[in-house]
Amino acid sequence: MRALRSFTVRPRLPDALAPLERLAMNLRWAWDDRTRDLFRWVDPDAWDATLHDPVRLLGTVRPERLEALAVDAAFLRFQGEVQDDLERYLALPRWFQTRPGSALRQVAYFSPEFGIAEALPQYSGGLGILAGDHLKSASDLGVPLVGVGLFYRHGYFRQGLSPDGWQQERFPDQDPWAMALTLCDDIRVRVELAGAPLEARVWRADVGRVPLYLLDADVEENPPELRGVTDRLYGGDVEHRLRQEILLGIGGVRALEALGIDAQVFHTNEGHAGFLGLERMRRAIVDDGLTFAEAVQATRAASIFTTHTPVPAGIDRFPRALIETYFGGWAAECGVTVDQLMALGLRPSERSGAHPPTRPDDREEAEAAAEGDRFNMAVMGLRLAGRSNAVSKLHGAVSRSMFADLWPDVPDDEVPIGSVTNGVHAGTWVSADMTDLLSRHVLPDWDEADAAAWARIDEAPDDELWRVKEQARSRLVAFVRARMKERATAAGSSASAAAWADELLDPRALTIGFARRFATYKRANLLLTQADRLQRLLLDPDRPVQFIFAGKAHPADDDGKEMIRQIVAWAGDHGVRHRFVFLDDYDIAVARTLYQGADVWLNTPRRPQEACGTSGEKAALNGTLNCSILDGWWDEMFDGENGWAITSAEDHHDLEQRDRLEADSLFDLLEHQIVPLFHDRPGDGGLPRGWIAKIKHNLASLGPEVVASRMVRDYVTDLYEPTAGSADSLRSNGFERARALAAWKERVLGAWDGIKVEEVVASDEHAELGATRDVTVVLALGDLSPDDVAVEVVHGRVGQHDELDTRAVTTLACTDPSPGQATYAGAIACDAPGRYGFTVRVVPSHPDIPTRVDLGRLTWA
Repeated sequence: MRALRSFTVRPRLPDALAPLERLAMNLRWAWDDRTRDLFRWVDPDAWDATLHDPVRLLGTVRPERLEALAVDAAFLRFQGEVQDDLERYLALPRWFQTRPGSALRQVAYFSPEFGIAEALPQYSGGLGILAGDHLKSASDLGVPLVGVGLFYRHGYFRQGLSPDGWQQERFPDQDPWAMALTLCDDIRVRVELAGAPLEARVWRADVGRVPLYLLDADVEENPPELRGVTDRLYGGDVEHRLRQEILLGIGGVRALEALGIDAQVFHTNEGHAGFLGLERMRRAIVDDGLTFAEAVQATRAASIFTTHTPVPAGIDRFPRALIETYFGGWAAECGVTVDQLMALGLRPSERSGAHPPTRPDDREEAEAAAEGDRFNMAVMGLRLAGRSNAVSKLHGAVSRSMFADLWPDVPDDEVPIGSVTNGVHAGTWVSADMTDLLSRHVLPDWDEADAAAWARIDEAPDDELWRVKEQARSRLVAFVRARMKERATAAGSSASAAAWADELLDPRALTIGFARRFATYKRANLLLTQADRLQRLLLDPDRPVQFIFAGKAHPADDDGKEMIRQIVAWAGDHGVRHRFVFLDDYDIAVARTLYQGADVWLNTPRRPQEACGTSGEKAALNGTLNCSILDGWWDEMFDGENGWAITSAEDHHDLEQRDRLEADSLFDLLEHQIVPLFHDRPGDGGLPRGWIAKIKHNLASLGPEVVASRMVRDYVTDLYEPTAGSADSLRSNGFERARALAAWKERVLGAWDGIKVEEVVASDEHAELGATRDVTVVLALGDLSPDDVAVEVVHGRVGQHDELDTRAVTTLACTDPSPGQATYAGAIACDAPGRYGFTVRVVPSHPDIPTRVDLGRLTWA
């Protein structure tokens, strides 16, 4: 039986407690200790029972308790302090407001998931947590940014385990009316899904100073099949995924317009929201009269694309038939063919027949060839973004190689995909005890401190730092025992039968944590490949070691589920379940407790398949030492002393042999370095001085680098502000410069084959170190002018076969701009001893392209 009408019943707070509702509805409580302390004061038992959700808490507290608090002077005084602190946080200038003359006015940050707090479960893992940390840090820094995403009625999934350790999923309903969400009244968004109109309402979450808008298709105006478009995160088949991404990208742009938000910069967090570019192009064509090519340039100028995927298989790709069905109307409205639309998302290596099977019996190649053209969301993201970035330096190199075919004449290392290494929001992840210690010994605002301030952590007393770690480990052990006992009793065990959980783990043992998505490349079961060595470590009575695992496998990933089952089964089969624990239902609360309480954070991906891997960064800020393959962020930040690096055997193509070698390296580190150092306690019960020294170096070296405040500042200075300038320039005067740029690109690309280096003049005599060498180049321009190109000398030390080992680039000046043929001259510095050489290249040059390799065209001498 369905209700004829439905409405929300909210608790009535006494007038004196009215500030509690405003405090509950701003998600700053997710990272502000004083706000959480205030809600804990309201009712400590209810606070724990509602899993630390202020909105649910206020709906469950007894009226007599509220009346008592309304006349409690101490509580009201503290409530006033917390309220005043929030108002100051929202109103006072912050870092961004101190930047003089910034061109940046408004960033729209699109992501398919946002991990803000466990009370708003709209995330699955690292991508969403990163997006949540991005919003929080933008708020802390005062960056003018709004988030755009979807509201999933069932979230991702809640995880349980069967008796034999197999993952089981459940998808509870999420009630937006019972969350820290506000419905944007009178705001509806409509998109067309293959001719069927879909309507979505818009919810707003306040993440400190940053609004997050979530589109929700579960409204009465939609038929049942369309109400389910926003049912689950990463659920359904490929068509369901396409529908979600249309709503996110196209609907998200329309939502911003309906809300009156004039976004200046559009930042796409991975390719899922990429259709936002098509909507902006449509508006430029239909409303502003631009051609398709002009609309591409106007869209690119205001766009940033961040890729998080280091392997092609992780990218969304849609078959041509679906694109024709869902975007045929778009193409007709924009006056283009479906072929022109498909070209935005096709990469040369994925076109039909681009790579026919090399062997008749090659099944995988045959299947790939039979797939036909597929629309690649990452390719569209790169083509419609003026600036693109990966999420670590190593991932940047991987991405430049992976997408090199989009810039056919450009060397891999110059493909225009930069990198901004991810960071983590310190206030969300760092324990209160560690925060207090860092506030006293580094800076009160330690997450904004520079390297010199972080170095002061070395002055912190060893016993004080060790006490912080011991308390966090004890909390973790207590948390695991309570969670496992609760699971046992929920499964039907009696209290006495579940008492075994009270003996789990040892609060004094070396505790190693592993928590992440259970994908095969992350190899959560790598330890199990050497079972005897692992068992010896776990059962050593003198140097106790214990492992805690957590994480979810995608519901369709049976290989990931099998890894979970192996871990659970192995612990039971080898009599070590008290030292080798899998903790189910991984979420933000579980992750936070693990990061804070572990002594070592373990990460074992197959390099280079980890784009960044921010869990280790969160652990590092809590004084937890990383032991990891040199992948993602660890590749650039490991200095030899701030943790341990597992040797990677990536040159071995036999995966079993590779896993065996890397497991050997891991166990060698555990047996000969990590375990001995942790248990080296001079005297009777002394402190592990060597371990503490390593924690201090970990904090000093990584503290200023792994915080999200550094990451967001990098986005502002390196990407947001330059993009804002480009967007304003190409948008002004009726898109005059966008039109001119499109015409210039068409002309240059059409005439580029006429470019030829006729002559290069330079001496090949010996040169002294530090001297300069004159270079003159005569260039045949064909139908182009000297202003259309730049001539560059690429120079540096050369190897045995005259290959340039190191490279610098010097631009020559045009000394004779004769029509059809021009002369360029300049000097290069001979700044390295030994064999030195150079080559010459010609690149397109225009003030409105973000990089000279933007067109993917170079002519070499």
